[in-house]
Amino acid sequence: MATWFGRFCLSLRPVRALYGLRNSCTAAYRGYNTNRATCSLPYLQRGSCLLQDRSGSCNENENRGNICHNFRMYATSQTVDPLEMRKFQAWVQKWWDEEGMFSVLHAMNDIRVPFIRDSLMSRNYEHDVGCPLSGVNILDVGCGGGLLSEPLGRLGASVTGIDPLEDNIKIAAQHKSFDPVLDKQVQYKSCTVEELVDGHLGYFDAIVASEVLEHVADVESFIQSCFQVLKPGGSLFVTTINKTQLSYALAIVVAEKILGIAPEGTHDWEKFIHPEELERLLESNGFVVESLKGMLYNPLSGSWSWISDTSVNYAMHALKTVAQEQPTDMGGESEQEQQKVAEASV
Repeated sequence: MATWFGRFCLSLRPVRALYGLRNSCTAAYRGYNTNRATCSLPYLQRGSCLLQDRSGSCNENENRGNICHNFRMYATSQTVDPLEMRKFQAWVQKWWDEEGMFSVLHAMNDIRVPFIRDSLMSRNYEHDVGCPLSGVNILDVGCGGGLLSEPLGRLGASVTGIDPLEDNIKIAAQHKSFDPVLDKQVQYKSCTVEELVDGHLGYFDAIVASEVLEHVADVESFIQSCFQVLKPGGSLFVTTINKTQLSYALAIVVAEKILGIAPEGTHDWEKFIHPEELERLLESNGFVVESLKGMLYNPLSGSWSWISDTSVNYAMHALKTVAQEQPTDMGGESEQEQQKVAEASV
């Protein structure tokens, strides 16, 4: 392992020069940045146009004044860490810069979107070729700027993206408004998953929590809230980072401190979670794990691939057990009554 890691580090020397070239070639292929045709700012400044003031101008100083109010209300949330919110607030304008700090998440769509699509299609949902997820109601928890919500919406799913940072939701809503189809398929709300429980019991067919658990304050409370808003038999998709020495070396030392692929301080190794521990938490809270797959990011090609090794990044698909009863602390309302309320409010 030591020899392999040494060779890996040596291979990273030309990465910085190749990294920008790779992104410029693949950005057009992914086609997620639909504001290019409408934004007149230079490319690397386009993220700022998504936080305009009411007059339509980009007022960066005024936007900076909003840094604190977004996360104060979540200081007592069981799952939201205010320190994480402060960190992401500083990066709110960077979501749709495909050559910037979130480029690794843009690239991850190449494997996580098919993983979600194929897993849901295998659950016997009726689908057509053009819209394979038509009729599937998906909750994207911790959606950020909507990087995953949008491609899922393009596959025909009805997507609700939630994020505790209000400015993230503004970015996401503004970006999807450039596409009339997405504007109907995807909707966003600034809230936590706990807040969504009231009025949304058993509402969603699937929940996605991609690169979220490593930023959550209380993972078990997060899982319990996801369980409550998921339909019996529904799917929970998680991608996150294992808690190993290798994950510390690659996800923090190499990615943050050496290559600068992610800003320094993005991750806290203490919040990483072993897949065995995650599986235990899921199964103790009414889920059964359907599949577990390792993920590998290649900084030379800027692409992700599936591997058998789960020692760094991994993806997990779990199902809510059908026999599990819904919680009874919601005022005695039946699941059907809760779903009617949810359909009226979402």
